[in-house]
Amino acid sequence: MKVLRTPDSNFADLKDFPFQPNYFENDGVRMHYLDEGPADAPVALLMHGMPSWSYLYRYMIPALRTAGYRCVAPDHIGFGKSDKVADPEWYNIERHTANITRLVQHLELQNITLFVQDWGGPTGLAQYAQMPERFSRLVIMNTWLHHAEYDYSPAIQQWITQNLPGGIFRDNIPEKTNWGTLMAMSTGRVTPPQSLMAELMGTPTEYSDYAAAVKRAYDAPFLGLGDEGVTGPRRFPLSIPFHDPISGNAVEQEKHFAFVNATQLPVHFIWGDSDGVFTLDWGKKWHSLIPHSTFDVMEGAAHFLQDSHGAEIVTAFLNRTAAA
Repeated sequence: MKVLRTPDSNFADLKDFPFQPNYFENDGVRMHYLDEGPADAPVALLMHGMPSWSYLYRYMIPALRTAGYRCVAPDHIGFGKSDKVADPEWYNIERHTANITRLVQHLELQNITLFVQDWGGPTGLAQYAQMPERFSRLVIMNTWLHHAEYDYSPAIQQWITQNLPGGIFRDNIPEKTNWGTLMAMSTGRVTPPQSLMAELMGTPTEYSDYAAAVKRAYDAPFLGLGDEGVTGPRRFPLSIPFHDPISGNAVEQEKHFAFVNATQLPVHFIWGDSDGVFTLDWGKKWHSLIPHSTFDVMEGAAHFLQDSHGAEIVTAFLNRTAAA
């Protein structure tokens, strides 16, 4: 099995990211995670999706740590500072889930408040469904779990198409552009004409200093690794159960959806209202299925709300826990 490792120099001096790396060896593949805060504190397990990494939580970790939490933020294999497996067949949602389970068990995490978004939902909520005794609270942000009644939005279906052979992202990343461009655009730091469209056309791209710093941070995991280095991000869209129920672990996701909806744990939905992928209407519908859950809206937040509204998310969460 061919495994690539991003040079540490790629991550030097990232803006607003002073955290120390930690590593867990998992079947010969190295997984990176952040572990910030007292070892005996209640745990905030912070789960990312695609194409992000633990950098996504850089604005939430300090506030959660100040509030008394130990923040553990893993990078999925294929992302961030974790190793990149070159074989696309290695990647599926069952394996991503199992990797996180091993990390949770290795660290002996207990009293966990789980924060999930995007693919962090299926891979993170599976941890609760499989090890409920370790968890005390769930925070669900702009994600989903597959089930028979779920209506996959046009944005999700388009995302799959864009990452199939011939799609705009499949054929242009990393040749003409990089994932950092998408993240800078998706978090509102640059417009599509300023960023993605300009790069695809080969014209100069102008970024503010801050937008350039964000782009660099999300590019960092993959720079210099070539086409094989982006195998992990490419596999996530093709593992959406609408496209591939087997790779997407659809049967287990449906079981986990029922388990989560029946929980007696405190559940807090915190939703970006400007996400075309996991829409506000979907967030409200899921909230309605868990009668005791709370619901907070992050106005103006799109899909990657932790990046754009991190401090506000923590404030909303702490307000809810204080009121409980």
